Amino acid sequence: MSDLLVGLGIALALEGTFYALLPGRAREAVRRALDGPEGRIRVLGLAALAAGVAIVWLVRR
Repeated sequence: MSDLLVGLGIALALEGTFYALLPGRAREAVRRALDGPEGRIRVLGLAALAAGVAIVWLVRR
């Protein structure tokens, strides 16, 4: 459980850094994501999910 919380904290820190350093680009990225088709968002979400699982698997192996 503590590993999950550490992972969540790291993810929030990275995302927060992006929003803090590049707020205009972050806003534009969110706007493009909202305007894009659902299929593309789903594929990107699945790719991020697969990458995250692969990273955890490699680290924990």
